[in-house]
Amino acid sequence: MVALLDLTGKVVIVTGSSSGIGEATARLLHAAGALPVLAARRADRLAGLSAELGGALAVPTDVTDPEQQRALVQAALERHGRVDGLVINAGASFHHRLEDIDPAAYLQLLKLNVVSVVAGMQAVLPVMRRQRAGRIVSVSSGTTRMAPPGAGGYAASKAAMNMLTEVARKEFAADGVDVSLVLPSITASEFAGGRFLPGAAGARPGMVVHTAEYVGRVILRALRTGEERIDIPHGPELPELTEPAPETR
Repeated sequence: MVALLDLTGKVVIVTGSSSGIGEATARLLHAAGALPVLAARRADRLAGLSAELGGALAVPTDVTDPEQQRALVQAALERHGRVDGLVINAGASFHHRLEDIDPAAYLQLLKLNVVSVVAGMQAVLPVMRRQRAGRIVSVSSGTTRMAPPGAGGYAASKAAMNMLTEVARKEFAADGVDVSLVLPSITASEFAGGRFLPGAAGARPGMVVHTAEYVGRVILRALRTGEERIDIPHGPELPELTEPAPETR
């Protein structure tokens, strides 16, 4: 039986919170009574969101810089005295056929989509270890369930995130830290260049474009339950997917 975490008053860092899934997650955390810590590179976006969320702590952060990730955690500690959760959401899309990939550009993507995942976990783990409690949620991609032509480089970077998350769950368990993986389908956000509208047909038969809020609610479920993995189906949005499964209650 998994113990449900009451998010009221919990301090949760959300990377990539200046738009899309990250912004939606921060808003939902605030509505749930949590204390979101906003992290992204676009300081102006963070400042505006902070003002809407009652002065939530906003820390402009480039997650590809491990020192900035450590400073982010320290800022959360200085404001709130603890860190209860981390949502690893910052990332970038990368759609090129394999023959057209520029290796230098791909290395930069891997630094963001893969290496920064490790740096984020390393930054927050000492705090959670001292607390003997914490929740980490990695936001991956449903492309890792496929072999999508034109998106192999991106899917491979997210597949690496999947493995890192699965290993972290095993390595951090003894410290009281639960690590979860959420795999969204196509989501309406700036991430895809803004070309997908909520409810529209996706790139493949049976796919439906999901709202960022829907994915955010699934992320909050993962924070509450600490369950291992939540795959978001490609079809219509399922309200029951945003609530803890019966066996976790």
